[in-house]
Amino acid sequence: MRIRSLGVIDDAVVELSPGFTAVTGETGAGKTMVVTSLGLLLGGRADPALVRIGAASAVVEGRISVPPGAPAAVRAEEAGAELDEGVLLVS
Repeated sequence: MRIRSLGVIDDAVVELSPGFTAVTGETGAGKTMVVTSLGLLLGGRADPALVRIGAASAVVEGRISVPPGAPAAVRAEEAGAELDEGVLLVS
């Protein structure tokens, strides 16, 4: 997942793997923005107030591996998305 100009995050790449992932860090480090980014990728409502000060817009991009025929792949294709070799690009 790539996050640009969202809250305190200027530009960051977060790689998540299967299993348990813990997001830790100092106060104000951007943990909430990482979780917010996941919510946006899943279709959550964007809040213009979260755009980084001085930026024109915020961008969250994700590459999600989806096995062909999986319910998520079927649903994405029904919504007009295209999977590229089992990878769904979400922005």
